[in-house]
This record gives sequence, structure tokens and C-alpha cells, in this order.
Amino acid sequence: MTSPARPFVHPDDLSGFEPDRDLGYPGTFPYTRGIQPTMYRGRLWTMRQYAGFGTAAESNQRYRYLLSQGVSGLSVAFDLPTQIGYDSDHTLAAGEVGRVGVAIDSLDDMAALFDGIPLDKVSTSMTINATAIILLGLYVAVGRQQGVPSTKLSGTVQNDILKEYVARGTYIYPPAASLRIVTDIFAFCERDVPQWNTISISGYHIREAGSTAIQEVAFTFANAIAYVQAAVEAGLDVNGVGQRLSFFFNAHNDFLEEVAKFRAARRLWARLMRERFGATSPRAQQLRFHTQTAGSTLTAQQPDNNIVRVAVQALSAVIGGTQSLHTNSRDEALALPTEESARLALRTQQVIAHESGVTNTVDPFGGSYYIESLTDRIEAGARELLDRIDSMGGTLKAIEAGYIQRQIQDSAYKAQQAIDAGTEVVVGVNKYVTDEAPGVDVFALTAGVEASQVARVQALRASRDTAAWRAALAAVETAARGTDNLVPPIIAALEARATVGEIADTMRGVFGEYTEVSLD
Repeated sequence: MTSPARPFVHPDDLSGFEPDRDLGYPGTFPYTRGIQPTMYRGRLWTMRQYAGFGTAAESNQRYRYLLSQGVSGLSVAFDLPTQIGYDSDHTLAAGEVGRVGVAIDSLDDMAALFDGIPLDKVSTSMTINATAIILLGLYVAVGRQQGVPSTKLSGTVQNDILKEYVARGTYIYPPAASLRIVTDIFAFCERDVPQWNTISISGYHIREAGSTAIQEVAFTFANAIAYVQAAVEAGLDVNGVGQRLSFFFNAHNDFLEEVAKFRAARRLWARLMRERFGATSPRAQQLRFHTQTAGSTLTAQQPDNNIVRVAVQALSAVIGGTQSLHTNSRDEALALPTEESARLALRTQQVIAHESGVTNTVDPFGGSYYIESLTDRIEAGARELLDRIDSMGGTLKAIEAGYIQRQIQDSAYKAQQAIDAGTEVVVGVNKYVTDEAPGVDVFALTAGVEASQVARVQALRASRDTAAWRAALAAVETAARGTDNLVPPIIAALEARATVGEIADTMRGVFGEYTEVSLD
């Protein structure tokens, strides 16, 4: 909780609140009530289900199934070797190939992943950061193979490397080099992939690491400020950059706090873009965000309880005005979701959309004394943290000093203490406990995934044109050492059948690798 809940809220608790200034109308600045005048009355949110496992062919089958069940956009999970730039046959990839996402080593794999899925008809979100520039290159190259020009591609690449240093850990290069890669993606997409959201700035992983709602908003926006500043310094127009930014938030358990959090975030971001960066375009001021229900709240004990948790969390995101939503599956504390569990998670969104009635009114909680007072408190708390980060010299300085990391760790520790003491109830874990074993079938990866993927990447190396491959990687290295945009030579290298790991290693040779700061 942001602060202890109040049993009763009076209009006096909204001292200083000015409806015209702080609330306004849906679709108008500061967008507290939503970025569209009609919100879901005009168009429902995009229903995405995050999926990816094993080989590209296996994941392709799951994507086709989800599309047949009513998913309106794909969301790709990549395995850890792909996320940190190692091919499946690398010694450090052993035991991790295809486990927490799909293994992608080459253009052949990416083509198999989207086989039969027309990229000009489907919006795709890719949860990838350190190797985002390579996976974006693969997506563009597959589009070319399908005859789809890059101008027709739509989707999002997460590309939020700063949160990896504070909350998740799948970084490769030092922060300054990583920011250069981020801005190269911005510049390339502005020119060549205009419908693409070039970054999804993620509070989700910050919350999963243990932050509070206020910290989730503040630290997400601290990273976003750093990205926008880097783009401006690289000569990009803030109005153009701002229109292609998207965000990714967590929908946690405290229903009313989450609704207020989404509203506060929308208002704060609009004000930051106008006041701090001088953005004049309404689209550059608007906060567009994807939401995922909170994986950290799922329990292995009594897993059917997770169905209820996810429904409550998803409802908070919808009432809070999300543009896109993923609902977690009941069995994800035990394994990757089964097809049945993934379908039930999708059906949760569809019931909210078509049966609950909450989509008939824009911002139905607007004007509630409690919601408005809580929205104000979250915005004020986030601004206070942002001011503290500014006083330290900005986001990179705060990360290098370990400030953001320590704040998240302290909050996570306090939350776990409350669960251990029983003052924070987790149904089925520290209260209402039973001795029954979880009664669900769990998903199992197909045997031999790693061996088949290793054989696949090794066969690719044996069959390619060595001279063309070497020349293409040399061009990537030259661009990395200079100032030319990295995306075009990376696409050329992928089309010359260079692997994800080889391109990542080429850039490692130029930029080096990041070593985590000690918080002792």
C-alpha cells in the first residue's frame, strides 16, 4: 500500500484539488481520465498473451492457437540465452535453451517463429532488452521475406535497458553504450518503421522486484526521462520520439491503489513531457501503456486462487485505462502455462470486456473522493522521488550509486517481513492453509529441445557464405566504433546468416560488458 487505507474520505481530503486542472475530460490534458475521449466504448484494449518456449516451431503453434482463440496481438517471450546474447550452443546457455521463452539464434529461427502469421496483419510485442536491436533487425528481415515493407510493421520492442541494471539483470553492455543502442533504435524506426513503438519502459519488473506502487511510477519515469533526454541530445525531435514511447506496468493486488496508480502515472507523464521537455504534441504527452497482472503474487499453493487474483488485477488495469493487457495463468508459479490455463487467462479478459459492463463508462471512478485523493498522493510521492534522483545528477548517477536498487530491495524486504509476520495475508500461504497438493497438470517442454536447437545453429554455421558473413560482422564492428546507426548493418549481418550471439559478441568487443555495482 502507498499509505494506510482511510476508512472514510471527505471532500476536505482533496484540499488543493482543482477538477479543471487535475482531472479534466477523457482525451484532454492532463489525461487523468484516459487518453481517448471514448476509451473502450470506441475500441477495446489489445488482448495479448505472453508466450514463447522451446523451439520457434513449437512457439509458432501456440501463437496460432492463441490467435484462433481471440488474441488480438502477440507477445513474445525469449529464453535467457537469447536475452543476453548467447547462441544455444554456447557453454553458458547449457540448461537454459528454450526454458523461459523461445530460443532464437538466427533469421531462420525468426522466420519459423512467424511462419504463416502475416506481419502486416498482426501487432507483435517483443520482451527483449539487451539484444533488442538484434531482435528488431530479425523482425524487419522476416517482414522482408514475407514481402511486408518495414513501414507496414506494427508492434513494440521493450528496449528498456536501464531497468535491467536495477531490477532484472539481463544486461550486456555498460549503460552509456546501451543508451546509444536505444537511441539508434529510436532514429531507425522514426525513419523506416514509423508504426513501431520503439521502447516499452517497464515498471513491471521494478514492481516484481519488490517496489511499492509509488516507486514503480517514479523509477519507471526516471528511466523514461533518461531515454527522452538521450534522444534529444542525439538530435531527435521530442514530439516525434514522444509519440513512439510506450510503457509497461504491473497490476498488483491492491485494487483501488492500482486504479489510482494508473491515473496518477498518466497525469504525471503528461506534465513531465510538457514542463520538462516542452512537448507540444498531444500524442507525445499521452501515456500509452501495456499491463500485465502480477506474477509475484501467484502462489504454488492452492493455484486456483490465482484465477481470482488475476481477475481482480486485470479489472484494475481496465478501470485504470490500459491500452493492452496480459493476464497471467493460474499455473505459472509451477511451470509454463498449459494451453488450457492460457485460454482461461484470455477468457478472463474477454469476460471483463463483454460481460462486466465496466467498458461502458470512461473512468468510472473519476470524482471519487478516495480515488482522487489516492491519485494525488501517488503523483506527489513519485515527484518527490524524481526530485531526489535529479539531486543526485540523474538516473545514471542514481543507478551507479545503487540508490534505486537499495530502495527497491528495502521495500521488498519490508513486504516479505509483513507476509512472514502474518500482518499481510496471502490466502492459502499464511492463512486458510490446507495440506492438499496442487491439483493441476503442469506443462512440460518437449524432450530434446536443447539438442535440436544446438544442431540447428551449428548446421547454419556450416552452410553459410563465410566471406559474406565475415564482411557483414566487420561492418557491425565499424558502426559500433563510429557513430553510424547500428540497425542497418545488423540487419545486413542477419541476412548474411550471422547469429544473435555473434552480433552480440561483436558489440561486446567494442563496448565491453557491465559489472554489477556492489550494494554493500
